Amino acid sequence: MARQRWNAPTAALAGVLFASAALLLYLGRDFTFIQDTWNFLLERRGSSLDTYFEPHNEHIVVIPVVIEKLLVAAFGTATALPERVVLTAMLVATAAMVFFYVRRRVGPWPAVIAATLLSFLGPSWMILLWGFQTVIVGSVLCGVGALMMLDRDDRAGDAWACVLTVLSVLFSAIGVSFALGAAVDVLVRRRERGFLGRAYIAVVPLLVYVAWYLGWGHEAQNYLSLNNVLRSPVYMLEGFASSIDSLLGLSTIDVNDMGEPVWGRPLLIVAVGLVIWGQRRNRGFSSRLWPVLGAAASYWLLAGFNYFAGRPPVAGRYGYAGAVFVLLIAAELLRGVRFSRNALLIGGAVTVFAVASNIALLRDGKDWLENLSVLTRADTAAIEIAEPTVPDTFRLAPEIAGTGSLIAIEAGSYLDTVHDEGSPAYTPEELLAAPDYARRQADIVLGQALPLSTESQPGAYSESGGSGCVEPGSGEEVEAGPGVTRIEVAPGPHADISLRRFASGEHPVHTAGSDGGAVTLLTIPRDRSSQPWFLQVEAAQPVRVCP
Repeated sequence: MARQRWNAPTAALAGVLFASAALLLYLGRDFTFIQDTWNFLLERRGSSLDTYFEPHNEHIVVIPVVIEKLLVAAFGTATALPERVVLTAMLVATAAMVFFYVRRRVGPWPAVIAATLLSFLGPSWMILLWGFQTVIVGSVLCGVGALMMLDRDDRAGDAWACVLTVLSVLFSAIGVSFALGAAVDVLVRRRERGFLGRAYIAVVPLLVYVAWYLGWGHEAQNYLSLNNVLRSPVYMLEGFASSIDSLLGLSTIDVNDMGEPVWGRPLLIVAVGLVIWGQRRNRGFSSRLWPVLGAAASYWLLAGFNYFAGRPPVAGRYGYAGAVFVLLIAAELLRGVRFSRNALLIGGAVTVFAVASNIALLRDGKDWLENLSVLTRADTAAIEIAEPTVPDTFRLAPEIAGTGSLIAIEAGSYLDTVHDEGSPAYTPEELLAAPDYARRQADIVLGQALPLSTESQPGAYSESGGSGCVEPGSGEEVEAGPGVTRIEVAPGPHADISLRRFASGEHPVHTAGSDGGAVTLLTIPRDRSSQPWFLQVEAAQPVRVCP
């Protein structure tokens, strides 16, 4: 009978983890490399120390860079699937680690509930779906592993806790919070296990971080200020409230991180009240609570120290680690409690509701990332089409790319990379079948990347046009390029000249146009696509277009 009770939660956990992994991989099936991943792919192609140790934002990212390099060496850059498989495996491992941590304290079924809530954490869709987030998930995975090793109460466990905390630091600066949690463990348990002999568990990871900071990290931009420090306790409380919201499927934060933890705030107050009541009733807590609480508090406080407008405590990318800490803290506070059948049924019902609500948020996040993937494929396709003439320094700035998430892509380094490792972009044929907004943006990028150019000759219009000219009506299309197209505008008001190529129903590439009585020469460089350009002139007076 005992064996059956053991097997049922384990089987349930396996089912949850399989379902979560399958869902996440399915939702991201059409994703390509996006946002910060391009920094790794294009700007860290060498093998110098700087390649691995330069900060990303303010983070140390040694292991994520190594992982990305190994994946590119093995699979190239034609697909982002390997990156997402690695992330999903890390997410599954983290949920399993939380299960084992919670099970040891409150039993298997509450542990299944905890792992389930974490595995479908919809508000943290950016963590669960974006392959780059091995940076955060790796830190959390190794950090939770370190806390579990401290549970062993032996030298081997201490040594492994130190190793895992170092790995957590090498994934990202979140590892510093786990190192501080380890320091709390050393301090709290100094009487029973000694101090100097265990101090290395926290000191070694912190020294690794300090060495990196002195060598490279101090060059990173940071937003530390007295105002941020003073406001960090509020930031921490908002973070905890938002994490509770997210776990219970009650989040009202949209995909742009706008909103407030409406339900989380009162729930946090209730939770604190229950903690105080439990402390008085039980006359204290387990010493295991304080390392987790120290790691969690330092995580939110350090994030608050570095706050700026784009980093609210409710952001889903911060909520994943926050949710893990909430689950671990809850397990410590409930240590030794054995839940009745009815309590477990209620917990199961809450979990079903939370998962259903959070899957809807995951789909919203999937739509956001899929839209960005479409733009990425279209914009990079335009760079590849324009390869014969595009300047190496051409960059996908927001006003060109249609998104602020591709500024790391520079034509020279991008083309070098895809020549060596493969292309994730649309082919010209695929671009023709892409969504309207993708084709429109590809035309805009092409207009700048080739680049298209115009030269106006005021007063050069003559009544007798050259041979082969056509006289389109205002708004009619004329096929143009490659080469030089002569646009002759009769005297009158200013004429607007615009073009399209892959777009339909609009002409998104705008030129300076032409004054009345002028002749404008439009130059379209030859590129790698046979798809023609279509020219449109809107004018009140007669116009001639001469190839």
